[in-house]
Amino acid sequence: MTRPSPTPARRAPARLGWLVPAVTVGGLLPVAVLVSDALSGALGANPIQRATLQTGLLTLALLVLSLACTPLRLLTGWTWPARIRKTLGLLGFGYAALHFLIYLLDHGLDLTLITEDVLKRPFITAGFTALLLLVPLALTSTPRAVRRLGFARWTRLHQLAYVAVSLGALHYYWGVKKDHTPPLIYAAVIAALFLIRFLIRFPKRGHDRSGTRGAGRAAKS
Repeated sequence: MTRPSPTPARRAPARLGWLVPAVTVGGLLPVAVLVSDALSGALGANPIQRATLQTGLLTLALLVLSLACTPLRLLTGWTWPARIRKTLGLLGFGYAALHFLIYLLDHGLDLTLITEDVLKRPFITAGFTALLLLVPLALTSTPRAVRRLGFARWTRLHQLAYVAVSLGALHYYWGVKKDHTPPLIYAAVIAALFLIRFLIRFPKRGHDRSGTRGAGRAAKS
């Protein structure tokens, strides 16, 4: 007797097994390009400034993409965005850490100077706060952390990603001297993602509550 063919739901993981490795390789490729440009002197007259800008933009882009995964899944019903959300978030955190490391090296690892910079310059304060918020999110990105915290607490904690990426967009806005269009576009996209997620989830909660009340009234009658 022939065995039944696997269902589409079972075949899907095998078909998408390449997705996370591909996203990881693609996300790390800019690092290789950045290192190659640094070694070849292709970063221009101010290599620190260019490297700082590139890593900052990559951080913001990857974090926005990671936040877009849940609204995309909710709107379309696709499962693959959930597969790459964590990878995009961790890549974003990695670039944020690299961005901050370049900043530290540019300031000669002078902790006194860096502390004064963080406390006195809102531009730096916003970026540093965003990085601090990303640290617990990266540390709790494992299934073990989800089990330890509980899904509800873990979900509430990871909502800080919206705060972090908003501060990142503000950091970008304050860091730009002339054309503020790119950071404003990022801010608009972040606001749209938050609004989409809210509009999709809020009616469901309201429906669930009304259904619960109706069931309660039916049980009493």
